[in-house]
Amino acid sequence: MLPFFPLNIVVYPYEMLNLHIFEPRYRQLIGDCLANNSTFGIPVYLNNAIQPIGTEVRIVELARKYADGTMDIRVEGWRIFSIQDFFQPMPGKLHAGGKVSFLPTEDDSDIVAKARLIAQIDELYQYMKLKHEFSTDMPFLSYKVAHRIGLSLAQQYQVLCLLLESERIDYISDCLAQIIPVVVETERLRELIRMNGHFRRFDPLSF
Repeated sequence: MLPFFPLNIVVYPYEMLNLHIFEPRYRQLIGDCLANNSTFGIPVYLNNAIQPIGTEVRIVELARKYADGTMDIRVEGWRIFSIQDFFQPMPGKLHAGGKVSFLPTEDDSDIVAKARLIAQIDELYQYMKLKHEFSTDMPFLSYKVAHRIGLSLAQQYQVLCLLLESERIDYISDCLAQIIPVVVETERLRELIRMNGHFRRFDPLSF
């Protein structure tokens, strides 16, 4: 059984997340986790429904507790789970919860696929005039980049549902193959708009 804190975000294993806790039901949830040194689950809320796959997280820091009982916490993504039974509310609690089974996440990627993905990210970030620190020696590279390349929430959730790193990298690479041309065209239009009204030099045509 896991207590649930559904959110319309995707949390990946090993990812750090800051949360402000203010609703009474979630103040109860976090209070129980702090008292028992236990974990809770963040199921993904997508398309007006709680999705069957989510991420177990553990609290790594109670950053601040306010006089009114609200608090700021820092959590780390841990394991991916599949919801088997959902309880709203969890028996004896204000918040939801459920029975879950944990899913394996394997890093079976190869250096060639990771290098291809890094090259795509290099291209995307170059057009956007940004820098990154991703590298092929990062374990679970897919989880590191999925929030940083413009994927929709549905696409981020699909990454969460894929259990092999090779599948996740291939999926993200396919998404980037669609995203990059859109960014290129957007930048081209931005440049055209920027040049409108400026003095421009045209070379004579030969015909």
